[in-house]
Amino acid sequence: MKIVFASTPSQEEEICELVRYIYSNIFPLYFTDNEISQFEKLKVLNTSKKQFEEIGTLKDAFQVMTSIQTIISILESPQLNEEYAEVFNKNAANLNDLGLFFPFEFEQFETAKNMKPVMLSIYSKADNELLI
Repeated sequence: MKIVFASTPSQEEEICELVRYIYSNIFPLYFTDNEISQFEKLKVLNTSKKQFEEIGTLKDAFQVMTSIQTIISILESPQLNEEYAEVFNKNAANLNDLGLFFPFEFEQFETAKNMKPVMLSIYSKADNELLI
């Protein structure tokens, strides 16, 4: 007999927050709004109830959070160094294995960063808000 602990609601909330962070802070650095919109349609990093049923255990939830945080750390670095490619690809594969669709490889972000000019995005968080 094996005892398995289910993921907690706070872990699920943290995973959702990390996914929102990727969509609003990471993807706009590398991709256009049209491309990000396509990612939503393709359900990239979709955090539906069904996805959380696939994640299921406490261990899996921690692996998902760690993988997303690692990917964020790599993609937020000022220079995308090739030395991070293996770690990035391992964590991307881990997300896919755990049921979260993440169809990217490190090289795609390297190429996207070199090609995309800095622009405003509808997905980015506002730098300021007007209060009335």
